[in-house]
Formats: sequence, structure tokens, C-alpha cells
Amino acid sequence: MLTSDPILLGYSTTEKLYIGSRTLVYRAIRKADHQPVVLKLLKNEHPSFSELVQFRNQYTIAKNLDIPGIVKPYSLEPYGNSYALVMEDFGGCSLRHFANGQALPLEQFLAIALQLIEILHLLHQQRIIHKDIKPSNILIQPETRQVKLIDFSISSLLSRETQDIKPPHGLEGTLAYLSPEQTGRMNRGIDYRSDFYSLGVTFYELLTGRLPFQSNDPMEMVHCHIAEQPALVCTLNPAIPPMLGKIIGKLMAKNAEDRYQSALGLKHDLSSLTQQAIEDLSEFELGRRDLCDRFLIPEKLYGREVEVQTLLEAFDRIAQGASELILVAGFSGIGKTAVVNEVHKPIVRQRGYFIKGKFDQFNRNIPFSAFVQAFRDLMAQLLSESDTQLSRWQAQMLNAMGDNGQVIIDVIPELEQIIGVQPHVSELLGIAAQNRFNLMFQKFIQVFTTPEHPLVIFLDDLQWADLASLNLMQLLMNEPESGYLLLIGAYRDNEVFSAHPLMLALEAIGKTKAVANTITLQPLSKRSLNQLTSDTLNCRLEFAVPLSDLVYQKTKGNPFFATQFLKVLHQEELITFDLHAGLWQCDIVRVREAALTDDVVELMASQLKKAPERDSNCLEAGSLYWQPV
Repeated sequence: MLTSDPILLGYSTTEKLYIGSRTLVYRAIRKADHQPVVLKLLKNEHPSFSELVQFRNQYTIAKNLDIPGIVKPYSLEPYGNSYALVMEDFGGCSLRHFANGQALPLEQFLAIALQLIEILHLLHQQRIIHKDIKPSNILIQPETRQVKLIDFSISSLLSRETQDIKPPHGLEGTLAYLSPEQTGRMNRGIDYRSDFYSLGVTFYELLTGRLPFQSNDPMEMVHCHIAEQPALVCTLNPAIPPMLGKIIGKLMAKNAEDRYQSALGLKHDLSSLTQQAIEDLSEFELGRRDLCDRFLIPEKLYGREVEVQTLLEAFDRIAQGASELILVAGFSGIGKTAVVNEVHKPIVRQRGYFIKGKFDQFNRNIPFSAFVQAFRDLMAQLLSESDTQLSRWQAQMLNAMGDNGQVIIDVIPELEQIIGVQPHVSELLGIAAQNRFNLMFQKFIQVFTTPEHPLVIFLDDLQWADLASLNLMQLLMNEPESGYLLLIGAYRDNEVFSAHPLMLALEAIGKTKAVANTITLQPLSKRSLNQLTSDTLNCRLEFAVPLSDLVYQKTKGNPFFATQFLKVLHQEELITFDLHAGLWQCDIVRVREAALTDDVVELMASQLKKAPERDSNCLEAGSLYWQPV
């Protein structure tokens, strides 16, 4: 931990600007040319590999940006076991310091906001997602009121990312400003529209002097982001025009599809708030100029309302003390995992745990593989919790398993990091060893199935499950003392038959008092597929019918195949964006004439063949690496 001002060869520090939990920022003079600079250092004298990667990332991204609203990095220099980032000093201070917890005057806010929107527009044009927009990462020159953006440590050059489920303090970004999809609990990927949500939170704070969601409980904060609506800006600050409140509400929409789709569309609406509009409180339609030339297929579910509601009702029952098995059946690509992931929201509300494992077609001889995968993930979640919480879990697990903890450690090695080294257990053979393991695993699972923390276990690809896992499923469902457990299993119903081990196991469960239900997913209806197509092309439903009918004919309503088919049409320039007209166009005649196969797998394979040689070689190497042995 750095305790004194840094000594960096060639620089003399003049002022300490910022002391954070992970970084330190100083003003300095570069001795070679007496140039004022800003130095940013990692606070930890022995940073982790991920900290170093993030620190380099902000330099790597920012140095290639020719955007006036981005603080220019000069160099990245070695400093001890880490680096020092040398940046321009334009005399700015953080917007957080500038606002000082007070609501900004409206005229001042608008001037700042329009600059930020322009910076974000230019940034998104470079296909960069900032992922950490907040007042502390926005600098303002107090005299000129020039605004610049800093800190690209977690920024992404990918068009889309997926966030895994992690404890709140393990998430990338700043919890108070995270978009719902950045929590990993929204069944959505992260793209550039995530920045709009964080910008909305920032605007909210600048106009009201407070955050939209206030809580010292990280999990409650996550729940607020994904499910709660904040108090209206106009309610907290009556001086705010209602239309400005609506603009911020649109920025902070829970689903990315409902937010602004472009910075220019946002800029147009904010610019419309002229003094005249503010004085007469006139209203106007939001998003009139909100045009997006990116081909984005919405990630919301279509035609699955009944199935999702069935799943949510099952979780509500187990949160009251029941245990239940829900099976989700359907063809590959039909959307089983997407439906299951909709249960994340109520899990956060109930402070439950969601863990998942997947059976492997080529590793059926490995017993309990999906269960082990799921609980190794749970151990990783627990290990990132506070020491107090970890000690509580340790005591509960030791009490449940007694001197037999090594039985579980043998299959879940991470458990030893929580409960410590355990006594050796006597070696058993055959059915005796199996029975001991099943008993200990039941006791182990019961630690996590409590009113305070209901547990959801999702096991995917049950058609490839081993017999030991199927037997354990039966035991868990037949356990009279179990509760607060929802076991969700997904399988391809076209790959099983009446004498299949999975079907025999389910038949056995059905003969007991266990509650077991099946959700069978059907292909999307023409109506649902037309809605998806209409939303993708941002056009009226009737205009999308010719294309959606063709997509339905080719894909038979399979959601995955349908989205892949639409992507291919765009890649082949059969779907294009007309910049002059400001809308998406599709040449149906050319689509019908195109030699596009009805076999979507073959269609995707043909697209891979068109990839650059370097990408093709990487894919080939990856496929060889994952070949079963």
C-alpha cells in the first residue's frame, strides 16, 4: 500500500488529487519540458494480474482515440511492481467534486450534458463501451466548463459482452451506476446502450443531488437496478421540466431496447429543451430522431410469457418452503436456457443463489459432473463474500457434515478453502461409498436451502446425464426434510425415448410425493416471429410480414435459427440501413432469389468459410483443442 507521495523518475509531484480504494492520482510536472501532467497509480504495491491488465487497458484504448473530450494519455511507465499512467492536465476536477453533492442549475447541467453526449457519440462510433460512466470519471474545467471523460480500465472493444453471475462487490464497474445487464442477472448481454443507463444515473444525480437508488446493502442495490423504479426527478427537484425527467427515465429503462438507441437521438431531445420549451413546459415525442444504424436483434423473449410465468410461480412456492422440480423440454435452439434465466430477478429479491451445471455428451462417464460444476461455481461465489459471511458458512457446513467433509472436498476441492483441511475418511467400496456420498451431498445442499437463501440449481442437457446424477436428483426430490430448493432441468425432448435413463428417472420421481412439472417449449408462432422481425428492423408490424414469413419458412420458428438467419441476411447485405431515409430496408425479391439453404447449420458453416484466414485458423485450432479424447 502506497503511504507516501510517489517518486517517479523525471516527474515531480505537486498535489494529491484523489485517493480511492484502488488508485491514487497526483498532479505533477514533467521535468524534461516542465509540462503539467496527471499521474495515476495503483494503490496496491503488489497488484494482481487482473489489476495490471485493467490498468494497461485504459492506456491501450485511450491512446488510440482522437477525441477532444477524452483525457489524452501521454505514456505508461514502469513504477515498482506496477505502472504509472501519465496523462494530460487541462486543469480539471471531477464532476463529483464540482457538484459537491448539490443539484446543478438547469442551464449549467444542460451545457455539461450536451458535451457528455457528444463525447459518448464519438466513443460509440469507435465501437467502444465505456462501462463505468459516473461523475468521478468525468472531469470539468471549473473556469471554461470544458468536460472530458477518463478511466477506460474496464472499457470494451467488443460489440457485445456477457456478464457472469457474481456477488455484487465482484462485478466490474461501480454498483450505484451499473446498468441492469451489467449485474449479470438480466438475461441480457452488455452493449453500448449500457452506457446510456449509467449516463441516466449520472444525470439523475446531477439534477437532484442524490442517487436514484440508495442502499448500503449491495444485493438490494442490484435488485433496485433490475426491478425497481426510482422516484421521479421532477418530484425531488420541482425546477426540472417534466420532459427532462422523461428523458432521464428513458435513459434508465431496464431493458436496453427501451432506452435511447443512439447518442444523436438523445442529443436531439435534450437540445429541444430550449429556454422557450422550458418556460412553456411544452411536451414533445421522445426519440423522434433516435435512429440506429447498428443491426441489433432484441434479446427480450417473444411468445414465452406463459412459460416464464410458470417458472416464476414455481420459485415463489419454493421461497415459501417447498421443493420442486421443473423440467424445460424442447429442441436445440428453442430457447430453454433463455427462459430459465428469467428467474434471476426474483432470486435477487429473495437473496437466493442461482447455480448451474451442464452435462457433456462426451463425458457421460464422469459422475455428478453438472452438480460438481454448479457447486464449484457456488464455492467461488462464497469465497468472494465478506469474512463474516464466510465464517458463518464455514460453521454451518462443518455442523452439517461433521467429520465427513473430505467426502465432498474430493469432488469439490474449493470447499477446503472454506472449511479447512478435513480428517481422512475411511475408504468404502461400491454401493456403500455411493450411499455415503449421497447422504453427505444431501446434508451439504441443505446448508444452502434456507428461508434466508433459497437455492436454484439449473442442470442443462439432462439427456446426457449419468446414472449417478439421475439417482441424486431422485434423492433430492424425495427428501422429506428438504425445502427452499428449485431444481430446474433442461433437456432435448427429441433425443430421449420412453426407456431413456432420464425418462425412467422422471417416471420414478413422478410416483413419489415430489412436485415435478414440465414446460415444453414450442417453436415461435408466426405472430411472435413477426414481432421479433418488426422490432429488429424498427418498423411497423405489417411491414415486417413478408420478411418474417420467409424467416418462418426457413427456420420453422426456432428462435436461435431465426436470429442467425436474420444476421446472415444482414451480413450478405440483403438487409441494409438507408442513411438518407433513416430506416432499415430489405430486398425481399433478392432474399427469395438468394441461394440460402434451409439448413441453418449449413448456412452458419458457409458463413464461417467466408471469415478471414486468420480467424478461420483460430477456429480450427480451437475445435481441435476441444476434441474429445
